Amino acid sequence: MAREQRRLAAIVAADVVGYSRLMGRDESGTLSRLLEHRKQRFEPTLALNGGRLVKLTGDGALAEFPSAVDALSAAITFQQAMIEANRDRPEDGAIIFRIGIHLGDLIVDGDDLYGDGVNVAARLEAEAPPGGIIVSRAVREAVQGRLKAKLHALGELTLKNIDRPIPAFRVEWDEADWRVHVTPTAKSPEPGSPLTPSDKPSIAVLPFQNMSGDPEQDYFADGVTENIITELSRFRSLFVIARNSSFTYKNKAVDVRTVSRELGVRYVLEGSVRKAGNRVRITGQLIQAHSGTHIWAERYDGDLIDIFELQDEVTSDVVGAIAPQLEQAEIERASRKPTEDLGAYDCYLRGTASFYLWTTEGLKEAQLFFYRAIALDPGFALAYGMAAWCYQRRKALNLLEDPTRDVPEAARLARRALQLDSDEARLLSVVGHTLAFVVHDLEIAAVVVARALILNPNLALAWMVSGWVNVWSGTPDVAIDHFVRAMRLSPRDPQLPLMRFGIASAHYLAGRYDDAASWVDKATQERQGYPSVRVAAASAALAGRADEAKALMVRLLQLYPGRRVSNLQDVLGPYRPEDLEHFKVDLRKAGLPE
Repeated sequence: MAREQRRLAAIVAADVVGYSRLMGRDESGTLSRLLEHRKQRFEPTLALNGGRLVKLTGDGALAEFPSAVDALSAAITFQQAMIEANRDRPEDGAIIFRIGIHLGDLIVDGDDLYGDGVNVAARLEAEAPPGGIIVSRAVREAVQGRLKAKLHALGELTLKNIDRPIPAFRVEWDEADWRVHVTPTAKSPEPGSPLTPSDKPSIAVLPFQNMSGDPEQDYFADGVTENIITELSRFRSLFVIARNSSFTYKNKAVDVRTVSRELGVRYVLEGSVRKAGNRVRITGQLIQAHSGTHIWAERYDGDLIDIFELQDEVTSDVVGAIAPQLEQAEIERASRKPTEDLGAYDCYLRGTASFYLWTTEGLKEAQLFFYRAIALDPGFALAYGMAAWCYQRRKALNLLEDPTRDVPEAARLARRALQLDSDEARLLSVVGHTLAFVVHDLEIAAVVVARALILNPNLALAWMVSGWVNVWSGTPDVAIDHFVRAMRLSPRDPQLPLMRFGIASAHYLAGRYDDAASWVDKATQERQGYPSVRVAAASAALAGRADEAKALMVRLLQLYPGRRVSNLQDVLGPYRPEDLEHFKVDLRKAGLPE
């Protein structure tokens, strides 16, 4: 008997208050407005917050989220959007939703979910007031203090067909704290009228075509598409069109410009699946819809022995590859704007472009752009995180002008970023890197980065930072595994040399000095710097290659004339005392002055 599949998730149950009454008064008008609210408000809100529509239930819907914070954020955002949509509509004709949310263990059956967790969410929804939200205690404990909302205790509710009382809480929020991310309109747009793309990089994943000539393989092609949509939705910096909208194009020949206009997106991902015997080939291509330019294309070949494992592998590779391509395309788009017309997000993009120049001037320019983004939008968490990360790079390049001032400022920026948003994996990654390397708060950094990996296991940056955290924590083999995962997800990453430095450092700490030297060679083929030369010199000294060690030390001192054994602790990461001493002993052997 197959083992039952289960997972922990936050479930959102929503339905329309008085739907039968509304249908009795105006059947066609009510249905039209309901479909409009689903397409323009509910589904985009799910996509913005990383949710997945499980099923529609007539006038209601069931959705799941990997995070209770994301689930409640989506629920409040949607209810706020409905308030705006109903503001000028007569009360007796307004469509008003009520929502229940529960965090629990669920039974997975294909795309559907069952179990006590689903039932509790549905029963809480029935208890919610019109336009309101009720959550269980499990949700309340998960979100407490992390959202701008108040949760008022309702006591223990006796719910229909639930065999135990459920402690419940009513959600209250201030409209001013919740900008409506999904712009509501008073009426449905005319057919064919263009939608305005989101301020975020926006993408639609079209159903992958089954090219096998075997209708039985449709499920596999659809599964690849749905997995990619779900995984892309983990990137909160992206606007991802929901599955139900994307699948309206299934088995249709469409132009990407038409898709862009109808869905309001700047990018389209399309692909195909072809099966031959026990082999399958999957292709994918990312297109800039306005120009038709192909930004990225790849193909994958594999065996059908474990088709679902292959599906997951393809999803991981595609998502890991196209997310950086999307960011680069957005950077190029922002760079074409005049400087006097820059908003906070454009400043962030320009700062990111300058950051990845890997030059002293580029780093200074990047930090100025990030501070400008913060000034324009004081709630822009990722701008705080990137400004903090600049201090990490400055320390790595020996460019901290005044550590007594710069380290506290890096800590301030990083912690403010966490206060603003602790559920964005990219943000958690850069903040964790800064807190570890600059602030030497390795304990908090480890927690932050671990959460980033839970939120988005397809983010190469999170795996890279986790690699370094494990190097500094004294678990080199785990570090190597995490660096390798990062390189697999982003094989053209501008930070590949840093990942290779990390692998070299991990081998060095594990006593594998020849392996360390080999990885140093791979790293320095692209970029030379202090970490690579330091590890190479120490490894050569320990391997008994005295002449090589001395030559490397000469090069290190040319790059960093002030480097001494006595100030190693100031420039290295938060290594364990025994590992720091290891470096000191070996670099003395290589000829580093005291």
